[in-house]
Amino acid sequence: MVWKVAEAKQKFSEVLRRAAVSPQVIHNRDRVVGAVLGAEDARAFMDFRARDRAPLAEELREARRICEEEGEDLLVAPRADRPNPLMDHPHARRHQRRQ
Repeated sequence: MVWKVAEAKQKFSEVLRRAAVSPQVIHNRDRVVGAVLGAEDARAFMDFRARDRAPLAEELREARRICEEEGEDLLVAPRADRPNPLMDHPHARRHQRRQ
């Protein structure tokens, strides 16, 4: 269920009771500002966050290895800078990217 902040504050007990069944989303002015999870969902989330994960560079090496084994190419788009209006300021420093 979707709750407005004021309504969620007034009916907090009901929000908690319903959260045991499914996450309760809280909105403020039509944008999500929070969610209340039941104990099982919260435990699953905490377990997911706590598990050991390999660094991104290691994951990419593994992806490249798998692609090589399967005769595929791992295509990586060339890096491109995004426009930055702050850099157009006359006092902005422009740093050279290392090659």
